[in-house]
Amino acid sequence: MFTTYQEALDWIHGRLRLGIKPGLKRMEWMMDKLGHPEIKVKAIHIGGTNGKGSTVTFLRSILQTAGYTVGTFTSPYIEQFNERISINGKPISDREILELTNVIVPLAEELEKTELGGPTEFEVITAMAFYYFAEMINVDIVLYEVGLGGRFDSTNVVKPLASIITNIGLDHTNILGCTYEEIAYEKAGIIKERTPIFTAVKHPGALKVIEEQAEKRNAPIFRLDHEFFITEHESLMKGEAFTLKVGEHHFKKLEISLMGRHQTENASLAVAASLYLDRQGLTITKESIRIGLQQGYWPGRFEILSENPLVIIDGAHNDEGVTALVQELSKRYADRHIHIVFAALRDKSYSKMIAKLDGIADQITFVSFDYPRAATAEELLAQSKSENKCAASNWQTYLLEEIPTLKENSMMVITGSLYFISQVKPILIKYLKNITVSL
Repeated sequence: MFTTYQEALDWIHGRLRLGIKPGLKRMEWMMDKLGHPEIKVKAIHIGGTNGKGSTVTFLRSILQTAGYTVGTFTSPYIEQFNERISINGKPISDREILELTNVIVPLAEELEKTELGGPTEFEVITAMAFYYFAEMINVDIVLYEVGLGGRFDSTNVVKPLASIITNIGLDHTNILGCTYEEIAYEKAGIIKERTPIFTAVKHPGALKVIEEQAEKRNAPIFRLDHEFFITEHESLMKGEAFTLKVGEHHFKKLEISLMGRHQTENASLAVAASLYLDRQGLTITKESIRIGLQQGYWPGRFEILSENPLVIIDGAHNDEGVTALVQELSKRYADRHIHIVFAALRDKSYSKMIAKLDGIADQITFVSFDYPRAATAEELLAQSKSENKCAASNWQTYLLEEIPTLKENSMMVITGSLYFISQVKPILIKYLKNITVSL
């Protein structure tokens, strides 16, 4: 048994050596040993390629504004590991992480001796989340974010009140399939029998797959542009405004602080799901929805860390994410000299991402970071056709040297893997705070 938080964290991260092992048998084994915590709490299950975290944030904020205690399970973390398991947006304590790890360690050791093999890092953390919300804390509802895919994801042992699929993109193609339809089939694996599914998927082929899976499971389906509609979208200085129609409900000029049209789609999913929950016994007013959306905040998504100098971080870790980032930069900062710093995982299809970033960047720098699957700066550099490109051997040294040189009409955008963003953000926040004070 561990006696310190750091020992527990080292053991959890040590499970990374097992990589990704899709399948539910190890989770089902652990859930049985723990007394099935996955069915003891009300839950919403959120999957999709991009927008899962933002949708979780909007829905949590709405429910919290309505007076409910909301648990969330998300990945990866941006500022600290503990935020993956949170209550009302507040990460659980180091002591609780230690206690949870000591609950799971004996199970992991026992499971290791079976034909199933030991649980992965993500399976361990998922099991911890299920146990925590069911046995250690009182919550009204829990929002579980899918880690990878859906059908064989560790979270898919949950029996939710409703499921949400944000969108479909060509990500993790080595595991989920190479077409939108194949990936949609994996994502649609979270649809449960007679359990409503809310989706903002637009790709015709992908949406058809989801509709077919919903029909097969007798699951009512609610689709953006079919059962709920966004109109009158307007980009604000720091956020978006839009009108939303959901059935007989009509919301004029809802506002969110997250930037990008795609965030209005994530917000619309949260509103549609919250209205469904209101019909299931929770009390959620229109005012709770309006205020909850305004207050929703999710780190690392087109987040302005500093306005002078202008520094933005964005976890655009796949083609769809980079497309959204490029659109926002083109719309909001066409008059700026844009310096992009990019890092990615080796198992991502990063050539398309780099091509799009090349198109918007006046200067682009590639870096690597401390993570087992990280691509090297040189691997990324080789894919770029920019005339003003370079590779930096140490991202931290590079950023701290380059940021002070940014001119008034310049900006730096640090983007790529969310694992990279999680390492960058705490260091830059501290650094930018100090240089802002000295200006």
